[in-house]
Amino acid sequence: MGVLNGKIAVVTGAGRGIGREICLSFAKEGAKVVVNDLGGDRDGTGGGKVADEVANEINDLGGEASANYDTVGTVEGGQGIFQTCMDSFGAMDILVNNAGILRDKTLYNMEESEWDGIMEVHLKGHYNCTRPFVRYIRDENRLNCRILNMSSVSGLFGNFGQTNYGAAKAGIAGFTRSLALEVAKYKCTVNTISPGAATRLTIDLIEAAGRKYDENDWTQGPEQIAPVVTWLCSEAANDVTSQIIHSQAGIIGIMQQPAVIKSFTTDNLWTVEQLDKLMPELLEAKKHHDDEVSEKGAPKKV
Repeated sequence: MGVLNGKIAVVTGAGRGIGREICLSFAKEGAKVVVNDLGGDRDGTGGGKVADEVANEINDLGGEASANYDTVGTVEGGQGIFQTCMDSFGAMDILVNNAGILRDKTLYNMEESEWDGIMEVHLKGHYNCTRPFVRYIRDENRLNCRILNMSSVSGLFGNFGQTNYGAAKAGIAGFTRSLALEVAKYKCTVNTISPGAATRLTIDLIEAAGRKYDENDWTQGPEQIAPVVTWLCSEAANDVTSQIIHSQAGIIGIMQQPAVIKSFTTDNLWTVEQLDKLMPELLEAKKHHDDEVSEKGAPKKV
């Protein structure tokens, strides 16, 4: 018995990389899977039928999978992905919003189309694919569903040359927190994944940073993300929601969420003189907090 026996999942951007590995893991654990992929280049242009390859692989192994080629970048595409799941399997329990593209430029060199393209696929793509699913959850009172959203260290920490990508990925973390509140009454969990893996979107970035890519090293590959996502979709994670789970370089961790570290109050409007005194205290509290978190967050060998 797999941990996802009887579950029906949709994974976007699943023709290659992280999405493909998630599909294979889901199928291994008993889920039926819709493999979505536009089949385009890493900047989102073009198209192809790579989703067929993954669906066929799952079916050849004795699982059940259907392919879908709709773009996540439009409302119609998101509805089409959902409808493929309904037509193929008659229900839906899991959505993994994984599809993504890159259009890296520093902001002073970035054109509007390079900003809009990232927002369309990443941030609006999460809306386009999630809205029909949550409407289905509400209308059918479908309980215990799962939604997994893909953020990135580029949005959570920042990365040079990725203001568009970073803004979208940070927005996805906020999208997750709010959506988790909206669907909680249906026992649906919504979590954010912060993944790090060598895929066609990132291999050249890894090599440009002077690191050697080894396709046989699982700590670099997308296969390390799949079991984490699979666990979050299992019954063991029934009470895990609105979290940011980090998986990269053989490390699994949980990230802190925005919170007030230290604060002051006053009966009157702040003066510049008061802020001259209080702001250094706040900044020092933040530094102390960051040092403490860095120490506690260092990976421990298991």
